[in-house]
Amino acid sequence: MRVTTVLRRLIGVTELLVENVVFTVHGDVSVGVRPRWRLPRCGSCGRRAPGYDRRPLRRWEHLCFGRTRLVLTYAPRRVRCSSCGVRVERVPWADPSSRFTLAFEELVAYLAQITDKTKVTELTGIAWATVGSIVERLVSRRLDPARLEGLRRIGVDEFSYRKRHRYLTVVVDHERRRVVWAGQGRSAEVLGAFFAELGEQRRAAIETVTIDMAGGYDKAIREWLPHAKIVYDRFHVQRLAADAVDEVRRAMVRALEGHDEAAAIKNTRYALLKRPWHLYDTEHARLADIQRTNQRLYRAYLLKEALAKALDYRQPWRARKALRAWLAWASRSKLKPFVKLARTVRKYFEGILAYVQTRLTNGLVEGINSKLRMITRRAYGFHSAEALIGMLFLICGGIDLNPPLPTRS
Repeated sequence: MRVTTVLRRLIGVTELLVENVVFTVHGDVSVGVRPRWRLPRCGSCGRRAPGYDRRPLRRWEHLCFGRTRLVLTYAPRRVRCSSCGVRVERVPWADPSSRFTLAFEELVAYLAQITDKTKVTELTGIAWATVGSIVERLVSRRLDPARLEGLRRIGVDEFSYRKRHRYLTVVVDHERRRVVWAGQGRSAEVLGAFFAELGEQRRAAIETVTIDMAGGYDKAIREWLPHAKIVYDRFHVQRLAADAVDEVRRAMVRALEGHDEAAAIKNTRYALLKRPWHLYDTEHARLADIQRTNQRLYRAYLLKEALAKALDYRQPWRARKALRAWLAWASRSKLKPFVKLARTVRKYFEGILAYVQTRLTNGLVEGINSKLRMITRRAYGFHSAEALIGMLFLICGGIDLNPPLPTRS
């Protein structure tokens, strides 16, 4: 078997021919290749087109054989495409805009999925920023173009990726459990850009949107999807109730500063915030002491639990009745944090109640946000939203990679 045939098989690209092999002074193996097809093809649309002239010799970095770097070389032709104009021809081993082969980029993206960027640079010998560029290119090639089709239930949330209010808006498909869109910023205008991209027909198919009450997304949803049902995240509502309990407790600690009772109240935080079935024996005892000695704080605890119980109902009419009773109790509780919370619940009443009908929460989006937080920590921060969005789609966008890894026979 000839050396050129062996190298062609080792490179793993069937649509190329090996013309020569050169061992460089740097220890690299430079392999001269050319496409297998005779007529050149347009680098943009892939159609056959007449050749125009040749560009200078280019190098594409390929996978390493142990410590030996393999580089493919070729002088690409320029073609005159009837649709795209003058373009550099397409080659079967690489993206037209890349200096790396497709197999090399596939391996880099696979490593970026499972480890941090610094390790990827050590394993592949490329720059830190180059990893992000490769991920962006691979995502643009492999991201499912039909991901925006058939959306019925979506979740929207914000993610802070850098200091000084740098945010992403993330849209998730509840049914396919993957990210379908992401944009820089967290305003109603950013989410409006997503709805504009969907188009009228696909917007009409959306039935339910889950959000929390922190952002301004409801304005965009009411403007672009007037028919859709807005579901406010149940756990965000319960978090507001837990914050109200903690605010009452901290106000009491400040008022009793210097007394023994202040220290006792200070140590009841977790007993007040946990659900009853998660309490330890010592926390049960602390809660019983609060019931005997501090009716005001115990009232705040009961209000928190009553709100959670109202959202536990499966029948919408029972949940509506329980929520209205809770609103009346919270409004006259003489606890300022709960009076304020009652106004919030009354404002978003129908959206909160919609959880009982759909049983949808923003838990899926929050879980993806946790993955995003892990991604930013692994990369030691992102300087651009585009690089983070590329990593988000790579890990949570349903992209299946086929890295050139050895297989067992």
